[in-house]
Amino acid sequence: MTATRTPSDQSTSRPLRRPGDRIFAGTAKAAGISILVVLAGVAAFLVVEAVPAVTAPSGEIPGGEGLVGYIAPLLFGTLLSAAIALVVATPLAVAIALFITHYAPRRVAAGLGYVVDLLAAIPSIVYGFWGVYWLAPKLVPLFRWLEENLGFIPFFAGPTSSTGRTMLTVGLVLAIMILPIISAISREVFLQVPTLHKEAALALGATRWEMIRMAVIPYGKSGIIGGSMLGLGRALGETMAVALVLSVSGGITLNLISSANPGTIAANVALEFPESTGLDVNTLIASGLALFVITLAVNMLARWVVNRRADFSGAN
Repeated sequence: MTATRTPSDQSTSRPLRRPGDRIFAGTAKAAGISILVVLAGVAAFLVVEAVPAVTAPSGEIPGGEGLVGYIAPLLFGTLLSAAIALVVATPLAVAIALFITHYAPRRVAAGLGYVVDLLAAIPSIVYGFWGVYWLAPKLVPLFRWLEENLGFIPFFAGPTSSTGRTMLTVGLVLAIMILPIISAISREVFLQVPTLHKEAALALGATRWEMIRMAVIPYGKSGIIGGSMLGLGRALGETMAVALVLSVSGGITLNLISSANPGTIAANVALEFPESTGLDVNTLIASGLALFVITLAVNMLARWVVNRRADFSGAN
C-alpha cells in the first residue's frame, strides 16, 4: 500500500531559498525596475520640455522654418554619418573577428584582441582631435581624386573641402569608434560555433574559408546584426568627435566631400545649448527627443535580434 503525500508534505519538500539568493534576486529586480523608472523619467522630461517647441509658431523656432524644418537637416546628418560608419565598420570588424578566431596564432590573437578592445577605451574627444588635426588633412588628396574621377556620383560631386572636415571624414572617425563593439560581439559569437559543425565541414573536404562561409557565418549572423545595431546606436549619439571634426553649414545634401555639411543632433545640442535660452532650449530638447526615440528603437531592435540567437542551434 503506497502512502499519499499530503499538501503539507509537498510544501515542506520544496527547496528553501538561501538568504543570499533572496537578497541577490531582490537586488537584481530592484535594479531592473530602477532602470525602467529612470528611462521613463527621461522620456517624460523630454516630452514635457519639448511641448513648447511643438506648439510654438514656426517663426519663433530658430531658422524660421518651424520645428520640422529645424530638426530635419540634423536628423538627416545624424543618420547619414551613422550609416557611413556602419557600412565601413561592419565588414572590417567581422573580418578582424574572423582573423582573430580562425586564422591568427593563439598568442597573436590574444594580443590583437586586446588592442582592438582598447579602442573602445579611448575618449571620444581624443578621436575628435585625431580626426580634425591628422585624418582630415590626409584625406584631402583622396577627396580631390574622388571629385575628379567619380564626380558624376552625387556623393562625390564636390567642390572638395580644403580642410577635409566633411561628412565622410566624420563617418570614418565614427567607424573606428564603433569597430571594437562590433568586433567584440562578433568574436564572441564565432567562438561559440559548435566544434562539430566546423569539423564536419572540414571532414567533407571544405577549405577553411568554405568552412567559415558555411558553418561559422550562418551561426553568427544574428550576433553580427545585433553588434552592428549596437554600434549604430553608439554612432547616432556621438557628440564631441562629430562637433570637433564636422564643418557644419546646414541644409540637406548627399555630398560627402564638400564643406556644405548637415549637422547632427547630438553635436548641435552640445554646441548650441550653452548660449540658448527660453524657446531655443525647448527646441534643442525636442531634437534630443527625436534622437532619444531613434536610439531607443535601434537598441530595442538589436536586443530582439540578439535574443533570437538563443533559439538558433546552427542546424536551422
